[in-house]
Amino acid sequence: MRNYFTFDGMRSIDYGVLISGEATYNAPARDMTPITVPGRDGILTMDNGRFLPIDHTYPAFIISGFDANIKAFRNAMMARRGSLRLTDTYHSDEFYLAYYEAGLEADVTRLKSAGSFDLTFTRDPRRFLTSGEIVKICTGRNNFITNPTLFPSKPLIRAYGTGYFYVGDEVVTISAANEYTDIDCEIQEAYKGTVSCNQNVEFSGQDFPTLPPGTTNISCFGSITRVEITPRWFVL
Repeated sequence: MRNYFTFDGMRSIDYGVLISGEATYNAPARDMTPITVPGRDGILTMDNGRFLPIDHTYPAFIISGFDANIKAFRNAMMARRGSLRLTDTYHSDEFYLAYYEAGLEADVTRLKSAGSFDLTFTRDPRRFLTSGEIVKICTGRNNFITNPTLFPSKPLIRAYGTGYFYVGDEVVTISAANEYTDIDCEIQEAYKGTVSCNQNVEFSGQDFPTLPPGTTNISCFGSITRVEITPRWFVL
């Protein structure tokens, strides 16, 4: 099998670029702050509640038509900006959010017919599961959604109507809505399209709801007719 990656919809194999995936199994580091206390041996540590970004490197190679392929590939890569969707054929059930800024240095054969190089992306430490993109539709009471991972996820929630609904033990109240309200628990914003709806949404807890490992009950009350949840499962 010829392995390749796809970055923002661009398939590396379309430029003759194939990859090796041994470095794609690396895990991120936890963000910890060491604390020293005078008169006390050793150190204390403070967990900052997050994982650090990770370098994601593909050893890559072009086995024929190097000159034309590398020129087209180089321009296609460098034209893309920002944190974008990255997938590869080694982990077809996962995707990453990554950006590329590392340039490109190639080792080329004497006749310039083939060459190899490393491609290093900087990515979000999470490996998002494609199964977490499947929307769960909840109506009425006692809808159950199961997080199959060991990590709480930050879902995208679309609620239709006004009233309140439960996400586990947390109550989300919507006081006004124009058909529906999107609640993005990742960026902690409520909106419809480009219009902010933060003033119309309240939470019983101190923060936007998450979906912990295991099963969570979603129940709708008042004039909330439907809640659609994109769970955004991830692993490391």
